[in-house]
Amino acid sequence: MNETSSTVPARPRVVVLFGGRSSEHGVSCLTARNVVAVVDRERYDVLTVGITPDGRWVRDDLSAPVPPSGLPEVAVDGEPFAWEELRDVDVVLPLLHGPWGEDGTVQGLLEVAGVRYVGAGVLASAVGMDKPFTKTVFAAAGLPQIPYVTILPAQWDTERDKVLARVGALGLPVFVKPARAGSSSGVTKVDEAGFLVEAVEAARKHDPKVIVEAAAVNKRELEVGVIQQPDGTPLASVVGEVRNDDTTHDFYDFEAKYLDGTSANLVPADISDVFAARIRDYAVKAFTAIGGEGLARVDFFATDSAPDGLVINEINTMPGFTSTSMFPVLWEATGIGYAELVDRLLQLALHRSPGLR
Repeated sequence: MNETSSTVPARPRVVVLFGGRSSEHGVSCLTARNVVAVVDRERYDVLTVGITPDGRWVRDDLSAPVPPSGLPEVAVDGEPFAWEELRDVDVVLPLLHGPWGEDGTVQGLLEVAGVRYVGAGVLASAVGMDKPFTKTVFAAAGLPQIPYVTILPAQWDTERDKVLARVGALGLPVFVKPARAGSSSGVTKVDEAGFLVEAVEAARKHDPKVIVEAAAVNKRELEVGVIQQPDGTPLASVVGEVRNDDTTHDFYDFEAKYLDGTSANLVPADISDVFAARIRDYAVKAFTAIGGEGLARVDFFATDSAPDGLVINEINTMPGFTSTSMFPVLWEATGIGYAELVDRLLQLALHRSPGLR
């Protein structure tokens, strides 16, 4: 399908793109394995393409055994795939998380190639990936948030005392995070001021730009899935709650999410209908504010730190998409199963015009 074509082939060719250069490489590979398993091969011609940690594109049939780490990896010895070959496909499903995949970079390449793809466009992907910019957009949309401080690379190098003073004004504890990373990679909870520098340096190993957020008091972590309907209208799922009852984790970190099974999702969340309706409304407003397309997961804190008991935390334009990830589980509880959800997103992208819209 080229840029001027308005028809969808009877059996569209789909490239499932996964892996990538970010710290979430393994999560992306796991997502791809789950998604490919439910795609209807009678309706779609599927080609699986992996991006290795060093940025090479290869054909990978996802058959390699999962390593002891618990997360699969792209087969580095796969047959090379030239990105120009994307011009011969009908739609790309970019199951990429983090920088160099979820942040608008791959989306820009797909725009240049004139190929349709699932998910947010260049700007929405970039804004959704960059936490400080996301917060700026949310503030403009009137969405409540917790206080935060952004640390730019030059500020940390030349004005460290001023930066630490600004962070100190947030009080303790705080969460120190890379500005453009996901799955809690590089995140540290800091309870004592003496550990702030160490925490910032740990975050800077993932991203030279850092964000420090005040801790929400007595918080509950609530999440909502958003998908677009065929007419483009955003639709919010039921509200779910992330539970981490294991005391070995101070917060919902990477290990709790993906590796050791200590996290649990409560879907739907045990909250009032009125509170759930407000969260779902905020989720749609957040999706609209960043110019979201296709899908997103929007995360909130129910907390005593907010006057009305609720703050928005972040939006994820390509959320974890394994069969047990919160995003598909939310839609399952809303009445849309995993296979149907994948199909809906592919169809939405196939009927979306490439280029400016």
